[in-house]
Amino acid sequence: MSHETLLFIVSAPSGAGKTSLCREVINLVPDLHFSISCTTRPARKHEKDGIDYYFLQHGKFMEMVEQDQLVEWTKIYGNYYGTAKATVEECRKKKKDVIFDIDHAGAQRLKKSYKNSITIFILPPSYTELEERLTQRGTDSEEVIKTRLNKAKHEIDQASWYQHQIVNDNFNDALNQLKGIITAERLKKQPWALHQK
Repeated sequence: MSHETLLFIVSAPSGAGKTSLCREVINLVPDLHFSISCTTRPARKHEKDGIDYYFLQHGKFMEMVEQDQLVEWTKIYGNYYGTAKATVEECRKKKKDVIFDIDHAGAQRLKKSYKNSITIFILPPSYTELEERLTQRGTDSEEVIKTRLNKAKHEIDQASWYQHQIVNDNFNDALNQLKGIITAERLKKQPWALHQK
């Protein structure tokens, strides 16, 4: 039985912990690849090109848009973000499942292009907790935090569109839930193949 590549699309308001969960779950689940997004925003101090994002000049990003090389893209806080088609197709060739850390607009476009997608939304335990997390991580100005919090309200309203929701109150519990969803969805698609490993 051949492996049918699954796409796990994870979204959340900024500060809910989706990137950390996505990064950690690939260490726990075999044959799961993290999709590295392209962006025009500058790299933060701890970020590395090709690991956290592909950091592109605005012109290069727009060239990819014009040449239809992105399966989804969007503008957030003045910067562009997108997923290269080549990233998805390479994983499909290697028969690896892919996990995406993208916003709601990107999730909708990706789901439309790839029917074999599973959507997961990460929720903060509360709006107050989200505000504290954004403030404590110390990467944004007060104005940016305010903008992110306003956007978070809209994003949380979209949670019901997703097939699965996880409340990230305790990181390890949320991580185990994410791993469980991936395992369960894989079993739905190919129960016989998984039991042969």
